[in-house]
Amino acid sequence: MSLKNVKNYINSNRRDFADQPFTEKMSSNDPIQQYGIWFEQAITSKILDPYAACLSTVNSNGEPSSRILYIRDFNSNGFVFYTNYDSKKGSDLLDNNSAALNVFWGELERQIRIQGVINKVSDSTSDKYFAARPRASKIGAWASNQSQIIKDRNELDSKIKFYEEKFKEKDVPRPDNWGGYSLNPNKIEFWQGRPSRLHDRIVYIKENNQWAKSRLSP
Repeated sequence: MSLKNVKNYINSNRRDFADQPFTEKMSSNDPIQQYGIWFEQAITSKILDPYAACLSTVNSNGEPSSRILYIRDFNSNGFVFYTNYDSKKGSDLLDNNSAALNVFWGELERQIRIQGVINKVSDSTSDKYFAARPRASKIGAWASNQSQIIKDRNELDSKIKFYEEKFKEKDVPRPDNWGGYSLNPNKIEFWQGRPSRLHDRIVYIKENNQWAKSRLSP
């Protein structure tokens, strides 16, 4: 396919959304509870990686950066994910801990936009999660200086072998520079695709530690 045909496809290929309403009456007064309801429906619908989300951060120069990661827990305090603290996202969060998550379930024509402030979880929480990871993933956490330039794949493979030998017949401890973050939300929007791009958008904004629910124009 030529570049011209690709551009024509992008500009001419259209599909309409199903008529699946999402109204104020249908939505919970608690956005965390509503996330749980939609997440359960995503599981029932056998969505691939329903816990996947796009995390967007901004560095000290105001430059945004986005990447896909996995939300590994959620509760009234926020949405939890794990990473190397020295990674690009970790560096950004040191400069500016305001960030956003976007969950997209195309099969259900739904997305959830989550904005808030991110802080590290407790060491005990990170330890518990790390202990439950597969051994190969634990070794990988030691071997990978996430987001740093390396010479080639052989360099990474060599480090993996080094740590496999170092922790041979031993429990693999959590590296000090690896652990969890929690995004404490102050705004959550639930988006349901509707025909003619007249989508349903229900937004929750935290005011005085209470959630206020409203509808947004599509």
